Amino acid sequence: MGKIIAVVGGIVAMAGGLALVVFSATFRAAFFAVVLGFVPPILFFGGFICLIAGISSIKDAKRTRKLEQEAEPKKDA
Repeated sequence: MGKIIAVVGGIVAMAGGLALVVFSATFRAAFFAVVLGFVPPILFFGGFICLIAGISSIKDAKRTRKLEQEAEPKKDA
């Protein structure tokens, strides 16, 4: 029964939020101001995290390649 109430409550909340965005000009302006205030920092920090992950991945690949080269048996000519 609780799951049904959660679904119905979610639908009601979504409908109310949609009605506020569509019919209220002042709410729409405030909503867009908040969205435009959050989007740039989210993009910046998301990009920063991706950059760190990429650098870490490159370092791991180099380290793995180096360990594989050291583990290969040396062939004498």
